[in-house]
Amino acid sequence: MTVEAGERPFGQVESPQRQAHAPEDIVLLVTRAERLLSRRLREVLDTHGRTPDEWRVLSILADGAGHPMTEVAEHAFLPPGSLTKLVDHLVDEGLVYRRVDPMDRRRIRAYLTARGRTTHGRVTGDIRAVWSELPMAGPESALLGDLLRGLVAALDRPPR
Repeated sequence: MTVEAGERPFGQVESPQRQAHAPEDIVLLVTRAERLLSRRLREVLDTHGRTPDEWRVLSILADGAGHPMTEVAEHAFLPPGSLTKLVDHLVDEGLVYRRVDPMDRRRIRAYLTARGRTTHGRVTGDIRAVWSELPMAGPESALLGDLLRGLVAALDRPPR
């Protein structure tokens, strides 16, 4: 295979000098990525009859530890009243159940049922399959996750 000067063989990525991007470029890129990712996520969730909010709640509860409703609301980006209605719906569908917290009887913890675990596993498997088709599925995914966690941590701190 002959490669002309200045060309790269297919599949080889040039290692460019990293340059800082203007903050407004980063904001636009993150916003665009979030919207495109949300669209892909909704396509998968629609095939399972689930919403992004439902999937986030199922994902939070998937560790099996049971979580206080206030914690679920915070991590699912939902106001408490909206979470209560959503969890009521998931309880009616047999995906989630609630129990009084044995350590603090004033708190309610939410858990996945066996059916909820199965549903979460199916949906998450399909989401991972879609993600694996993206060029960010390999080691870049770990780097992207680290960078985004760092950005979130920095933005979560109060401004100086």
